[in-house]
Amino acid sequence: MSETVAHPDFNGPSPTSASRGHVLNPSEIAIGVVIGRTSEFFDFFVFAIASVLVFPQRVFPFVDEVTGVLYSFAIFALAFIARPFGTWLFMTIDRLYGKPTKLTIALFLLGTSTVVVAFLPDYRDAGAWSIWLLALFRIGQGLALGGSWDGLASLLAMNAPDRQRGFWAMVPQLGAPFGLIVASGLFAFFHGFLPTEEFYAWGWQFPFFVAFAINVVALFARLRIVVTPEYVHQFERRELQATRVRRTVRQYSTYIVVGTFAPLASFAMFHMVTVFPLSWVNLFTEEWATRFLIVECACAVIGAIAIVASGFLADKYGRRNLLGVSALLIAVFSGFAPSLLAQGFAGELIYMVFGFALLGVSFGQCSGAVASNFPRHYRYTGSAIVSDLAWLVGAGFAPFVALYLSYHLGLVAAGLYLLSGAVGTMLALRYNDLLEYRE
Repeated sequence: MSETVAHPDFNGPSPTSASRGHVLNPSEIAIGVVIGRTSEFFDFFVFAIASVLVFPQRVFPFVDEVTGVLYSFAIFALAFIARPFGTWLFMTIDRLYGKPTKLTIALFLLGTSTVVVAFLPDYRDAGAWSIWLLALFRIGQGLALGGSWDGLASLLAMNAPDRQRGFWAMVPQLGAPFGLIVASGLFAFFHGFLPTEEFYAWGWQFPFFVAFAINVVALFARLRIVVTPEYVHQFERRELQATRVRRTVRQYSTYIVVGTFAPLASFAMFHMVTVFPLSWVNLFTEEWATRFLIVECACAVIGAIAIVASGFLADKYGRRNLLGVSALLIAVFSGFAPSLLAQGFAGELIYMVFGFALLGVSFGQCSGAVASNFPRHYRYTGSAIVSDLAWLVGAGFAPFVALYLSYHLGLVAAGLYLLSGAVGTMLALRYNDLLEYRE
């Protein structure tokens, strides 16, 4: 999903590319980046929403509703576990056959793994096969997400003006709120306008069908950039060269660990305002799920605005300063905000508005905070590994852990989980500063 942005050290197009009559500018790259990230996050949110509204009824009807959602969240986490293996597999394909081949296979796997969920048989018809198939499809999504790493955000950073690095760094992150708006909007429409029986019979399938179409559009948008002379030139200069995963991990394990924990606050916050609130409200309140999905759509707009604002703030005050302050604010937020979800619709609205605003500022700059530590030759693969592990540690189990803790210990416990992410980010940023000082 989210891609680590490398710091630019390339200014202007190459003579070779210029001679071919095409100059690739940041705004042109941004189109492919945003479309690509939106498609990935759309697939992500479609599965996440279905984990709350659909799978407990269709796949886990033999347990109570809370346990059914927890089981669904456990399967949801499988993609984050599979993603690093997908990176390893598709980096090999990248080295042997090139990025266009890798992206084509990965995005078709992602679209296929998503759309086949729509044909998932009901547990009452297929028994345990329904569970195993859902897990298999989710693993397929994870492998494909590892292969969807295209380096376009790094290329965007390389072609961005030096004084606007923060602004262009936030562009890929806009895919998250855009994907949430489309996914939540589709589910809100079908869940709100169809009778319950029809929604569970066929209405829930349509967002998964749409996912495949969006992935096809994203594939062509990204290939259009990948095959341009500028991108090929960067590849030849080893700015975006795929290296062996094992060698990268062995030589730069310290940077990978620091990079994994640096965005922890943002990624934990990500699920605490998107997936977890929907599960809590649907399970433990009288709130209509459709209305809450509409609230998520509206608050995602606030999140998008905050992401854009993060670009200007980062350019003025520095990316790492902004991340440090954001982590501190998330720590404060974790102390009182989750309890608002138990205070009725007004409390839910306050939680979502402030949560998305804070998420946007933090998430907008969380990628690439330590990417410049990697040498140019290892930056492409190193950044991919960091992204995989950061999502696994910071977000993969967040919905399951937050719901489990809040169900057994109360919403305050979910806040403690969020607090741990904020502490992880502050410690990682501090350690990264010490590494740079020693060097």
